[in-house]
Amino acid sequence: MQNLSNESLEIAKSLYQAGKINFENGKYREAVENLEKASALLSRNSPLGGEVEIWLVTAYEAAGRTEEAITLCQQLQRHPFPETSKQAKQLLYILKAPKLQRPSEWMTEIPDLGTLSDNERKIRAAAQPQKSSPSQPNEPELVDLSQVNTQDNRFIWVALIVIVLTIFYLTWLSF
Repeated sequence: MQNLSNESLEIAKSLYQAGKINFENGKYREAVENLEKASALLSRNSPLGGEVEIWLVTAYEAAGRTEEAITLCQQLQRHPFPETSKQAKQLLYILKAPKLQRPSEWMTEIPDLGTLSDNERKIRAAAQPQKSSPSQPNEPELVDLSQVNTQDNRFIWVALIVIVLTIFYLTWLSF
């Protein structure tokens, strides 16, 4: 019986890691599936079980399953592990916050290219402007030396003289 629980713990940990990786890669549906399977294998009241379910809340929200995220978060508020309970309260506050309306000019609509037929894709690819090679190389810009500020050059000369004198002095001391 002990071996079975160790095996299920290892399986749950690997499902949990896979769920986190899927979530971080934007694969929210797969993340939810992995995290739900991991949660089913763990004790809900354990620290690891609470951690998995916190990730499951965020995966639900990212997958557009907000009501399930809120329900699970409300359950996690009564979790025996204080860190999980604290995180659940913070997440619930965020999930229940009113959604702000954004002006349409703030948004950029990204077309779904997956719905295009093969012919439309070829037409779009052909319509893309090709980068033209420059016809003549850029010539360096000529600078009018009468407009250049040479006041700073005095500081450079003074600094170079001080460095040279210091090197001579150090070599003189070494003899």
